[in-house]
Amino acid sequence: MPKLKALADCRLYTFVDTGYLAGRDPEEVGRALCEGGADLLQLRAKGWPPEQVRPIAERLQSIAEAAGVWFVVNDHPELAAAVGAPLCHLGQEDFFGAGYSHVTQVPWGAAAGAEGAERVRWASEAAGVRESSRPEIGLSTHAPLQAQRAVAAGAAYVAVGPVYATPTKPGRPAVTLDYVRWAAAHLQAPWFAIGGITLENLDGVLGAGARRVCVVGAILGASDVAQACSAFKRHLLSVPI
Repeated sequence: MPKLKALADCRLYTFVDTGYLAGRDPEEVGRALCEGGADLLQLRAKGWPPEQVRPIAERLQSIAEAAGVWFVVNDHPELAAAVGAPLCHLGQEDFFGAGYSHVTQVPWGAAAGAEGAERVRWASEAAGVRESSRPEIGLSTHAPLQAQRAVAAGAAYVAVGPVYATPTKPGRPAVTLDYVRWAAAHLQAPWFAIGGITLENLDGVLGAGARRVCVVGAILGASDVAQACSAFKRHLLSVPI
């Protein structure tokens, strides 16, 4: 299997978001994202029950693993462990709002099983991190204090946003480039700018100090997902970390 990059060396975080599939096969979209140069691939299925998410997660985990891409399950820690995903992403409400103060407190239950645990251990070793039988946790943040709390809680990475207003976060005000500038000046842990990022405004995000970005609509809304993904990756790689 290809070796996973360290998260600090990753540049492009992509999504198979069920709200943006428009009838497309999630596996085909996942393959296109990996072919286009994604470093991380998240399955985001807001409102779906775990039993409906699991078969898609299993297939996407296999696709990402074969491509040497980090696979991330959104919202469902036990499901992430069960399919062997090396990462799970949680929002502020799902983590701090649920009473957790450190990632080790997240309950994984018995869902992982031997096979899932072994796949997570493989992903951990491939990325050169401490062996683990549970996925690492990435956390959303919308303000400096939240980012500081996320790092102190042991988050593997921090999402910084939404930089611009976006349909993926309805009702969430944009944090603007000011928060990106703060993150560039203060965060040592890997962090990704997220929210309404397009090829047209990417230079502004990079100019504010971001070196890693999450992109949903600007890639999934393209007629050629792999090509759109490649365009973002080329632009990101033009600016060294």
